[in-house]
Amino acid sequence: MTMKPSSLSKPFLSLFFLLLRKLAGRRHPRGGRMAATTKPIPPPPPLPSLLDKLHGQTLIVDVDSWILRSPVCAFSYFMLVAVEAGGFLRGLLLLLLYPLLCLLGVGDDGARAARAMATVALVGLEEKEVARVGRAVLPKFFLESAAAEGVAAVSAAARVVAVSATFPRVMVDAFLREYVGVDAVVGVEVRSVGGFLAGLVDDEDAAEMAAKRLRGLFGDELEVVTGKKKESSNGGAVGLVGAASSGRVHYLFSPYYCKLQLENYVLQETFAVSEADTRGWRPLPRESYPRPLIFHDGRLAFLPTPSAALAMYTFLPFAVALVAFRTVAFSFLPYRLCFPVGAFTGMHYRLVAGHVPLAAGAGEEGRLYVCNHRTLLDPIIVAAALGRPVTAVTYSLSPVSELIAPIRTARLTRDRAKDQRNMASLLARGDLVVCPEGTTCREEYLLRLSPLFAELGADVNPVALDTRVGMFYGTSTKPGAKWMDPFYFMMNPRPAYRVEFLPSAAAAASERGDDSIDVANRVQRELGRALGFELTGLTRKDKYMTLAGNEGVVMPAAPK
Repeated sequence: MTMKPSSLSKPFLSLFFLLLRKLAGRRHPRGGRMAATTKPIPPPPPLPSLLDKLHGQTLIVDVDSWILRSPVCAFSYFMLVAVEAGGFLRGLLLLLLYPLLCLLGVGDDGARAARAMATVALVGLEEKEVARVGRAVLPKFFLESAAAEGVAAVSAAARVVAVSATFPRVMVDAFLREYVGVDAVVGVEVRSVGGFLAGLVDDEDAAEMAAKRLRGLFGDELEVVTGKKKESSNGGAVGLVGAASSGRVHYLFSPYYCKLQLENYVLQETFAVSEADTRGWRPLPRESYPRPLIFHDGRLAFLPTPSAALAMYTFLPFAVALVAFRTVAFSFLPYRLCFPVGAFTGMHYRLVAGHVPLAAGAGEEGRLYVCNHRTLLDPIIVAAALGRPVTAVTYSLSPVSELIAPIRTARLTRDRAKDQRNMASLLARGDLVVCPEGTTCREEYLLRLSPLFAELGADVNPVALDTRVGMFYGTSTKPGAKWMDPFYFMMNPRPAYRVEFLPSAAAAASERGDDSIDVANRVQRELGRALGFELTGLTRKDKYMTLAGNEGVVMPAAPK
């Protein structure tokens, strides 16, 4: 008697046979079993010898194996895109689906899991917004995960093609081109409809776009064929691949780019590196970045690995309560109680013993405090450190920030003569705090100071400020989100502020005979020396052009 499988057992039998087939051998997604390795790819020589081989060569490098230190946690970067471009709810969805997505990558080198994570993180998002995140947010985290040895190899070659089979090209293009210095980027292409990403990987478009980019870079060295091999007398390229690619000559372009055939005569020499080899690779030091990372954007101040992302979402309800309590404390409590109450909730303050000016006497004009700009809370922190009220001037301040500010605020108009008169009038009535950088800078750099403060005819009291955060950045360039900046800073479990009052060594330009620009430069040097920051000539415009592609000027509403 033969027993027939029930209808309920058929799915389980199908799954069983599918697992057996996977254990028997991996198959190419387009059909056909992978060919066995007949000539293993040799490991790379020691770094000095490899750099000599790469000098003046064309290099094709696997981003996941060479530029980023292994093991690469793809989830962290998809989580960054999900949160920064889509919001915290999308990030929560990706986190909840992560265990299931990991199962998709079993026995497939994580390729299917990466595609699934790309779909969850990107579907429905504006393509230009994802590109902004790839340009303004991701480079910081990619650079922190970069390998010094891999970047050195890229820098030694004459022409470089970077290929990633894990990350969509829209996520890695800006990082690789602007901060690593590659000439062409080949990556997963995501379909878009009407400017919105569909979240689906498009193999056909990826093959065509990869062929177009590489044909422009290689010229006659690259032939796109459908099966026939053409001989070429031109030079070839050196391939730097991962150990998983040793069984395929076309690893860098398959299985995602099956229409693109990279023939053997193009790759004249190939080296494979294993994960065990890369464990000893060093992180890329900040001073060795091919391009200094001065500006970056985004709210998350940490790399959201699965465990770190889980901790963040667990902490969020407590963060909301902290924000409410800290906001009330700074808004209504006396200045002398702000620091103790803030410390009780986890905020750390360090007032460096310096030259704290005394309050102005009766009949005297106020003191002029010039500080570098770290967050919108800078003037409030200065007022709390002084223990007396001040007035802060700013070019742009949201109505919400202006409403809850516990100090007086005044808007500037960017009309130089009018702004100078307004600042002089405010200074005559009390202490004035100005941030002549014009915008915030997160890294240890000082932007160029606007010299307007040096034309007020008052002595300058420099104030050096520095901040530390562990979870959220309290600054943003995204339109419509700046009013949340102080709240995000206070959402951190242990935010920190460092305040140092410097000697009043920079007098008014009119009294010393110096040009106002010289005074501004001298104050910048004093602030940089106290903080240990590097001085730059960059301005607010440079920051917004780098991060947002605009000059950062909010146009006034048209009169009704």
